Amino acid sequence: MSPASIEIRPAEPADIAQIAVLFDAYRQFYEQASDLNLATSFIAARLHHQDAHILLAEQDGKLIGFCQLYPSFCSILAAPIFVLYDLFVTPTARKTGAGRALLQAAEQLALRLGKARLDLSNAKNNLAAQSLYESQGWRRDEMFYTYTRQPGLGCNLGDYGLGEFID
Repeated sequence: MSPASIEIRPAEPADIAQIAVLFDAYRQFYEQASDLNLATSFIAARLHHQDAHILLAEQDGKLIGFCQLYPSFCSILAAPIFVLYDLFVTPTARKTGAGRALLQAAEQLALRLGKARLDLSNAKNNLAAQSLYESQGWRRDEMFYTYTRQPGLGCNLGDYGLGEFID
């Protein structure tokens, strides 16, 4: 496969079933159980609500990868940004330039839509992806840690006077 034969295009509703298969494989890569129904409904909702931009890598009429971008904001820059949350290329299509092409298309879309920056997170052990990002000019953030929390776990929201907002 040559990079010249890879087409990058925006997702359309007609693509949902094919994207869902890729999205399910992406989730399995991150040790989630396969759930094609969940993948299908999630992707369908993103396209229906237009709250994400999904770019597709296609070769010979077959989807071989995707990139999902969520609009967000950076308070420090006081400007809109994209969070590149998902980037996946099928194992058989890796090292063909599809991932690189998706990253470049994401950057072009960000420029076209006036985004000030693109952010992404990556598993610490996903060295192949880190190498790709760095080869494309992405810089690892050495200043900030990322933290996550599921709302409501181990926290009595009533202690903070927030009950009135969620009752």
